[in-house]
Amino acid sequence: MPSKTPGIYPIDREMLENEQYLKEVIYPDMRKEYYWSSDFSPEFYIAQAKAGCIAICETIGGEMLLLPEMQRSYAVLDFANLHTSHKVARIIRNRSLELIFSTQLDPVIAKINAQHRNNWLTPTYLETLKRTEGIDKNFTVFAVSLFEKGELVAGEIGYSIKKTYTSLTGFSSRQKQHRDYGKVQMVLLGEALQSRGYSFWNLGHPYMPYKTALGAKIYTRAAFLRRWYPAIFGKNYLC
Repeated sequence: MPSKTPGIYPIDREMLENEQYLKEVIYPDMRKEYYWSSDFSPEFYIAQAKAGCIAICETIGGEMLLLPEMQRSYAVLDFANLHTSHKVARIIRNRSLELIFSTQLDPVIAKINAQHRNNWLTPTYLETLKRTEGIDKNFTVFAVSLFEKGELVAGEIGYSIKKTYTSLTGFSSRQKQHRDYGKVQMVLLGEALQSRGYSFWNLGHPYMPYKTALGAKIYTRAAFLRRWYPAIFGKNYLC
């Protein structure tokens, strides 16, 4: 049973929406990173996202579970630090590219599933993402798609909460002619988020070199929350 799985702890919506519990129990406890819930409701998903978790989905003990992760550290991009390599800049300059934001997730999901085996973006998880639409005016799930001459060549799924954006997962074409298009998509996304007035971009786990190459900085959990909490809840994290 999940309750007996080492390193994974039960959590519910009431805990996530209790400011005192978050600040006194969940946030300070660096021993705990992964939590589990069988609640795939859109309300629970939004609550864990607002709390600063990033959730995946796994089957444990024969039961499909949502696993919100309160990370020990985060990769955060401030748009002033966005780095564009010469190669990426040349592709953007010379190719016919279009970046589209949409709440229609299926085309990008299909590409992600085709490229990544054992993907945690299960039909149940996807249905939860879709059901969040319209529930909270400050929360929106997006598909971000990069097209070249009408062909979908790179993209990702993520969500915005107020003026923050969080990446979940994505894909890029493995065709030789599309080499580096994943980097192109991220640079164009960063520019688009900046132009739309977003405060910062939460890239999640800090361990992938491409994130720091893009310009992200590594924040401890506490440092991340000092930025995240006021951006989401409109009040100082230390209050």
